[in-house]
Amino acid sequence: MRISNATALVTGAGRGLGHHFARELLARGAKVYATAREPGSLTLEGVHPLALDVTDPDSVSAAADAAADVDLLVNNAGLFLGSTLLGDLDAVRAEMEVNFWGALSVVRAFAPVLASNGGGAILNVASIASWSVVPGNSGYAVSKAANWNMSNALRHELAGQRTLVTSLHFTAIDTDMLRGHDIPKGDPFDVVRAALDGVEAGEFEVVADSPTERRRPRWGRIPDRSTWSSRRSSPRATGERHPPQRIQRRRVDFVMNAGSSPRSAPSRRSDAAPSSP
Repeated sequence: MRISNATALVTGAGRGLGHHFARELLARGAKVYATAREPGSLTLEGVHPLALDVTDPDSVSAAADAAADVDLLVNNAGLFLGSTLLGDLDAVRAEMEVNFWGALSVVRAFAPVLASNGGGAILNVASIASWSVVPGNSGYAVSKAANWNMSNALRHELAGQRTLVTSLHFTAIDTDMLRGHDIPKGDPFDVVRAALDGVEAGEFEVVADSPTERRRPRWGRIPDRSTWSSRRSSPRATGERHPPQRIQRRRVDFVMNAGSSPRSAPSRRSDAAPSSP
């Protein structure tokens, strides 16, 4: 899809990575619905502000009704509490509620909207934590692993309506989520640019930096497209008399280069708390 012709909705756009997504989408010519639990936090000029709490089914449904022309869903809202599986179970549940259940709830509400607008695309913001656990982030890592495999599953389930599902992975970036953490951080704009370029190229996964690429499971390096392509193009799946042309897959290399600005980077949550590391 061409971003310049898109109508996008960004969850968790009040700050952090979501704010950067909304800004870059506007710069590329898209119409942008920016959402947050508190619409007053949406200060970016040019966006259409909407209230959205991804953990509230009524709020999600109302957003889908209000943004019926969306053809690009940026599922960015996330929560990082530093929970551990043997620690505070409520914190583990909260991270899962936002990072998996909330993301899935938004997809379920907007899937019919995307179908009515030609299929479009979904960009799910995952993390390096989908593939890697470090002390102090096990609850978050489990939720982001679930988010990644959610994308893998949805790619098949939404093939019949011609919806691209892209999963975004990156390491630490300089947003509110990691403020106060003395660790190397990338530029969130590098992540955003890589992600949107990947969506335009029809990529299944965007890995925005070299540290994350090194953590990527070898058995998951190139998502299997054969089943997805055949289901997507079958007359039975699409309801068409003749199958559409298969879309060529182009490999896009997103490697972070220290000191330069190719496509790269990381994040936290922004709709229930911070955005995605």
